[in-house]
Amino acid sequence: MATMNRPAGLAGLDAVRRDIEAACREAGRDPQSVTLVAIAKTFGAAAIEPVIAAGQRVFGENRVQEAKAKWPPLMTRHGGIALHLVGPLQSNKARDAVALFDAIHSLDRDSLAAALAKEMARQPRRPTLFVEINTGAEPQKSGVKPQDADAFIAACRERHGLAIAGLMCIPPFDEAPAPHFALTAEIARRNGLKLLSMGMSADFKIAIAFGSTHVRVGTAIFGARANG
Repeated sequence: MATMNRPAGLAGLDAVRRDIEAACREAGRDPQSVTLVAIAKTFGAAAIEPVIAAGQRVFGENRVQEAKAKWPPLMTRHGGIALHLVGPLQSNKARDAVALFDAIHSLDRDSLAAALAKEMARQPRRPTLFVEINTGAEPQKSGVKPQDADAFIAACRERHGLAIAGLMCIPPFDEAPAPHFALTAEIARRNGLKLLSMGMSADFKIAIAFGSTHVRVGTAIFGARANG
């Protein structure tokens, strides 16, 4: 088989791409409607560059500081990279986040909306914004509670002038993901949002069935992380 002697990251990338295509076929969707966000947190250039060479251009990071240290040199060497922030964002990191990231998946509170609006007025950059929904109402997780989502999206648009593009969710680890994906998709539908950041290594195929447009896959591509 073609992947027998592929490095771990490339074999994983090949498998994830095949799984995305298969899930899209099953759902009657065009595979081009799903963006693979390769989550590279804790991995360095040695692991990332072969994946870039294999054609992957959209990557995700959890922390602003790690991304600031890692990605500018990589983006200098490789054209066409799109960088997504998928982890929680502190308001005091909004300036760096707007400057570096092409998409932010974790907008979840009014103070952050205000900080992002301020920076986007100051900088000539407009990252794609996703509101994070805490579908399980888990106290240890960030995200807007589902019952507050409509009002928060309206406030982002009307009070802060932000163009909200979509929603993101992370289902509870110990629950079936499908109801959480369905809930997120319904909130998006009634708010006229086209993008859905749903699904990670363990459940992205299910997420695609519920309309996910962005799947966030790390372990299935790069392997287990030593930390982080």
